[in-house]
Amino acid sequence: MSRMDRRLPRTPAQGNARGRAKRAMSVQQALEWAFRVEKARLELPERSKPEHAHPSGVGLEYVLIQRAALGCKVDGGRYKIGDDTHPDAEVIAATVAGLPESLGGKRMAIRVAELARAGLTPDWMPGAVPRCVPVDVRRNKHGERAKTVVVGTARIRVRGPTPRGRWKTVEILACPVTFSPHPEQIASARKDYDEWRQALGWVRDGLIAGGMLREVEVTGVMPKARPWVSASGRSGFE
Repeated sequence: MSRMDRRLPRTPAQGNARGRAKRAMSVQQALEWAFRVEKARLELPERSKPEHAHPSGVGLEYVLIQRAALGCKVDGGRYKIGDDTHPDAEVIAATVAGLPESLGGKRMAIRVAELARAGLTPDWMPGAVPRCVPVDVRRNKHGERAKTVVVGTARIRVRGPTPRGRWKTVEILACPVTFSPHPEQIASARKDYDEWRQALGWVRDGLIAGGMLREVEVTGVMPKARPWVSASGRSGFE
């Protein structure tokens, strides 16, 4: 059994042009294999000088296609002799490093790599629903009560020694409330998930179009879009 066979997930094999079996993986599985199992390094490109910048509209998938046409291999950057990282993992890492600024650039590349190393999906706060809760509470031996604040005063007539009673000034109390989790917090978490998924789509398309993976076959399978939407087509919170 080869080193590749030991490392790659046991998914159905597909043949390549040379008759060598390839392992089919979704883009998320491929990322986790590259960064978590193979320990691939994310070599972020330096900012290009204007005279050496790529033509506008040229993405990494175009570069990969051109290299494949020339029979070139992706340069792993600071690759060291004796490094056991699989070449396919280096191609995957290089693709992630090329994420365009429109999809988050270096910031998103680091985010994608970190999540893949941890084997995690962005927390989109499953089941989160904003609830109205007191801003502050007071606890004592009798239990827990919402803390109140004075918001004004009022004069009321109370019973007194005379038939008309007497006037008294009293404080008007209110309990400040907030929503927890806040709707903006939920919306931000789900926006982050959508952006991460878009980045994975770009990486998937680049790997498929580049055709430079030798023993990995990246499939079209993607993480679920808007997983917070229920089967009925409605979500608990938008």
